[in-house]
Amino acid sequence: MNYNQSAGERLKSLAQMRPALSQLILVNVAVWFALALVQVGGFLSEPPGMRGDVLWLNNVLAWIGVPASVPILMIKPWTIITYMFVHEGFWHLFFNMIWLFWFGKIFMEFMPGKKIYTIYFIGGIAGALTFVLAYNIFPVFSDSLDLSTTIGASASVLAITIATAVLVPDYTVNLMFIGPVKIKYIALFSVILDVLMIRSGNAGGHFAHIGGALSGVLYILFIRNNVAQLLGLSFLKSFKFSPFKPKPLHKVHSTGRPLSDEEYNKLKVLKQQKIDHILDKISRSGYSSLSAEEKEILFNSSKKQ
Repeated sequence: MNYNQSAGERLKSLAQMRPALSQLILVNVAVWFALALVQVGGFLSEPPGMRGDVLWLNNVLAWIGVPASVPILMIKPWTIITYMFVHEGFWHLFFNMIWLFWFGKIFMEFMPGKKIYTIYFIGGIAGALTFVLAYNIFPVFSDSLDLSTTIGASASVLAITIATAVLVPDYTVNLMFIGPVKIKYIALFSVILDVLMIRSGNAGGHFAHIGGALSGVLYILFIRNNVAQLLGLSFLKSFKFSPFKPKPLHKVHSTGRPLSDEEYNKLKVLKQQKIDHILDKISRSGYSSLSAEEKEILFNSSKKQ
C-alpha cells in the first residue's frame, strides 16, 4: 500500500483489490444509513413525547430482523437473509465491519475472492437457524419467544473469522498492547466469550454467533473433504480451491528477448499448475503443510490480484 495516498485513494485501491469484501461492507453501511434516516423521519413526524424515532425503527426492524418464532418466520422468510445486513447502532456496525475487514482480507489471501460471499451467507443463515432453534428448545426463552428478533452481521463475520482460523491457524497478526498473536487463539477466545455471554441480555445474538462459528468450521472441513468422506458425500471431493489468476504480463528471456505467445502461454500454464498444486495441498492438509518456497509462491501470486 502506498502511504502517500489520500484516504479516498486508499479506499478506492481497496475496492479494486478486494471488490467482494468492499461490497459487503458497503451494503452493511448503506442499510445502517437508511435506518438512521428512518429514525430521523420518525423523530420529525411524531408529536412530542411519542418517540417517533423508536416507533418507526421498530416497525422497520419487525420486517427485516429474523424472528425467533417459527410461525412468524414462516410469514417473513426473507428475514433469514435481510437480518445479516442490519445494525441498529453505529458501534455495532463499526466493530462488525472492522472485524469483517481484518479477517476478510486474510481469508481472501488464501481463498478466491468470491468465496467470501459464500461463507458470509452460510454463516448468516446458520446463525439465524441456531438462534431460532435455541429459542424454541430452551425453556428459559418461552416467555419472550413471540417477541424476540435478532439482527446484525456478527454470525456472518464470525463464520469468516473461524473459517480463516481453521484454514490458516498459525497466521499471526499484531494486536495493539498485546503484540503478535496467532489467529487460532483469537478465534477460540471469541467463541468461548460468546458461550460465557449467553446469560447476558443478548442471549439470542450469542447463539447466532455460535451458529456462525460452527458453520465456519464445517465449511473448511467440507472443502478439505474430511467431513465429506465421513458422511459419504463423495461428490464434494470435486469441490476444490479455485486458483488465483496472475495478470497476463509478458516476461522476457534472460537474453532480453521478449517471449513469444506460445512461450508465454506455456510458462503461464506451468505457473498455474504449480499454484493449483499448492492450493490443493492447502485443501488437503492446511496452510502449515506448505514449504517455505510454496508459501512464497502463493504470497507472490496473491499480491498480483
